Amino acid sequence: MIYLQILANGLALGGLYACIAVGFSLVWGVLNVINLLHGSMIVLGSYIALFAYTTFGIHPFLTVPIAGGIVFALTYALQRGIINRVIAAPVLMTLTLTFGLDLIFNNAMLTAFKADYRKLILENPLGSWSFSGVTLPVDRIAAMALAMLLTLMLFRLLKDSRIGRAIVAVRMDRDAAALMGVDVMKINAITFGIGGFMAGAAGCLLSIIFPISPLNSTVYLGKSFVVCVLGGLGSVPGAIVGGLALGIIESFGAFFLGPEHAVTLAFSLLIVFLIVRPTGLLGKKGYE
Repeated sequence: MIYLQILANGLALGGLYACIAVGFSLVWGVLNVINLLHGSMIVLGSYIALFAYTTFGIHPFLTVPIAGGIVFALTYALQRGIINRVIAAPVLMTLTLTFGLDLIFNNAMLTAFKADYRKLILENPLGSWSFSGVTLPVDRIAAMALAMLLTLMLFRLLKDSRIGRAIVAVRMDRDAAALMGVDVMKINAITFGIGGFMAGAAGCLLSIIFPISPLNSTVYLGKSFVVCVLGGLGSVPGAIVGGLALGIIESFGAFFLGPEHAVTLAFSLLIVFLIVRPTGLLGKKGYE
């Protein structure tokens, strides 16, 4: 029975990991930009949820569109104003630029909020749910469900909307998309903004589960890398599969090896996949 509990914990955690990584994967897959700013945007979303709840009493679940919208506006402006200027440069240039921007934002949050860990404690938690000996907090189940819903909504956006089809067209061939009348620079900024929206939304959902600190940004960024490698770059279904896989592996790894080795196990898995199957579980060979 203990294994069913571990599996349930892993699935709940994996749904959140998918939401963390899908925006990172989208930006990397469409723009070929490794956005090292992503972890800080997740932390920013958590702080927005914290202050919205402590100051105005707004539940973190209701803060999701607010935090996502704020981070969307911020990342859209950064893309249009700064990153678009070097978007055609080698990937090392954009990597260095997002690394510098991450240092600026992370140090700004350290100055504003300090490095202390804070916890968002709900006054009226939703209790726990038990079934066949498996017990999970309802708040965590709801957070996982919202995370999966946001991820699926992004998938439908890419499939069914004009903006989504334009994003996919730019991903496949930006020169051909430009010849067909697509404003590539605008689509780049929208894609970067959508990645920011997903990061801010994920940060809101994580705020009710994990302590909040600017120091968490590198942890979230690392998990985004692992999920992208597991699931496949630029793929929303791949992010879902990779996130669920990472959550389950971390849960069982923490049980058998101890929680202090969960991160080590995750990055060991990343190295193995880079060697054995660098395209990930659902990635396509030859895509860059």
